[in-house]
Amino acid sequence: MGSWVTIGHPSVVEVMAQAGFDWLAVDMEHSVIDFHTAQTLIATIQAQSLVPLVRVSENHPKIIQRVMDAGASGVIVPMVNSKIEAEQAVKSVKYPPKGKRGVGLARAQGYGLKFGEYAAHVNDESVVIVQIEHIDAVDHLEEIVSTEGVDGVMVGPYDLSGSLGYPGQFDHPSVLAALSRVETVCRGRGTPRGFHVIQPEIHLLEERIQQGYTFLAFSLDTLFLGKACMREMKSLDRNLGAT
Repeated sequence: MGSWVTIGHPSVVEVMAQAGFDWLAVDMEHSVIDFHTAQTLIATIQAQSLVPLVRVSENHPKIIQRVMDAGASGVIVPMVNSKIEAEQAVKSVKYPPKGKRGVGLARAQGYGLKFGEYAAHVNDESVVIVQIEHIDAVDHLEEIVSTEGVDGVMVGPYDLSGSLGYPGQFDHPSVLAALSRVETVCRGRGTPRGFHVIQPEIHLLEERIQQGYTFLAFSLDTLFLGKACMREMKSLDRNLGAT
């Protein structure tokens, strides 16, 4: 169980960590967070004894390499629609012979002082989650989840529904059919299945748990903040109206 960090300040991580999440993902795809800020957030997440993941901006070796060198435990890679793209994500995270990641002496490697220690475990312990955000990914799902090094998938509901022509309509038959196929394929191969529950409403999270999702992102920092503010101000309005 984790959540999304889009506000580039370590205090946000420190506050969210107290909620009991297992991991937090720094979102570099839909935020203004840069590499320098991402490294600070990764360090803060680790300091709170949580697992730091990064949702990278795209499936690009240099981008993935830089966040891994910054100390991320793994990446969530958007818009992976084929086996070739899944293989590229894995190879960008892993060192040879499992991958093609170049060697750097940055924070993850103890700035050069702990490279041997890091290299000994990174290929086996790093996390690669591919996002299923397009109907093309659903159509090629068997190939994607069979890729060695892919640890799980995460459904991006808005983009997936949008690719079908029904953005945000999660109950549309076509969207439900796509989600059903994801469930069938992942269950058949024993692949951990993830979902980003956008709205901070616990019943929506519970629904996905009941549906068998085991890698869940629960909302994001801005929505938690915004919804709490709106809820309390509406409560105040009602209370003032009652008096």
